Amino acid sequence: MQKLNVLVTGGAGFIGSHLVDALVERGHRVRVADALVSQVHGEDAKPAYVNSGAEFIQGDVCDRQVVDAALDGVDVVFHEAAEVGVGQSMYEIERYVRANDLGTAVLLEAILERRPQVKKIVVASSMSIYGEGAYTCTNCGSVAPQLRPAGQLLERRWEVECPKCGRELQPAPTTEEKPLFPTSVYAVTKQDQEQFCLAVGRSYGIPAVALRYFNVYGTRQALSNPYTGVCAIFSARLLNGNRPMVFEDGEQTRDFVHVSDIVQANLLALETDRADYQAINVGTGVATSIRMVSRLLAEGLGQDLEPEIVGKYREGDIRHCVADISKAKSLLGYEPQVSLERGIPELLSWVRAQAAKDKVESATAELESRQLVR
Repeated sequence: MQKLNVLVTGGAGFIGSHLVDALVERGHRVRVADALVSQVHGEDAKPAYVNSGAEFIQGDVCDRQVVDAALDGVDVVFHEAAEVGVGQSMYEIERYVRANDLGTAVLLEAILERRPQVKKIVVASSMSIYGEGAYTCTNCGSVAPQLRPAGQLLERRWEVECPKCGRELQPAPTTEEKPLFPTSVYAVTKQDQEQFCLAVGRSYGIPAVALRYFNVYGTRQALSNPYTGVCAIFSARLLNGNRPMVFEDGEQTRDFVHVSDIVQANLLALETDRADYQAINVGTGVATSIRMVSRLLAEGLGQDLEPEIVGKYREGDIRHCVADISKAKSLLGYEPQVSLERGIPELLSWVRAQAAKDKVESATAELESRQLVR
């Protein structure tokens, strides 16, 4: 395809930096805009892994002057910039709404002033906007439950129960048509980012695609950030000789997708128009329990450490959510390439060379002090 001028917001981050590498490799002219938030990057300068073949602008996506400079001459925007962290978003509300909602609004207004220069927007959305995944009831059929009642969780009955008949539900693949029920401020802001981009794109004829990432893991994830993905959090615990802390009973399941497959989906969204104006799941369709992930990581790092099953729950946590990726396959031609069994050894070969501060206990204490862990 033709070589494009591409902007990647958040392009120094975990997912964004891998996407930048792939775009540069394909010969596109790439510009990165990133605020280098200290919680993610520490107090250091630009990370060494940021591709030297990309132009770099350090700045806040909420700053119109930064955004104007970043968009100069750009054909395509990949909007990856966001504050990430479910628990933290519940008490740093202004910070998350500013970065994710206002930042996206500033970006979109600047794009509108450059029509028809910007020809496509691909925005990073999140599986968190679903809340609970899809379920089936042997008695009532398909069910899209909301949160488990507090009374049920206080009794340590972890599985989701049918709101109609009370039977235990069975998890089912979650399609894009499932009703959305975001259960954290972070999730609400990701829904906002997705809907802002799709609504503005439709209204002005700017092709926009929202990719709903499931649980992404891989190299460059911030190990010292206690609000990042579970693979990074568990790895930081294990590197410091501590047992991974697992809420509930550890049998809750997620869909773990390797960062290279996320990059694959983004590139496909750029290269086809079949997914324009659509929201699309990006995962693997495979359910893995949190307990199993902790064991795989411990074994891979040579640590004989069983997870610490704390038997508590976090407000807003869901039980099961696994992607139905039929739409990604049909519209994008997407096929996940990296299984968890193959991806974790690659992750751990990188983890072994890292130094990580284990901040999980302090982060959990913060949540408990705000009655967000019970």
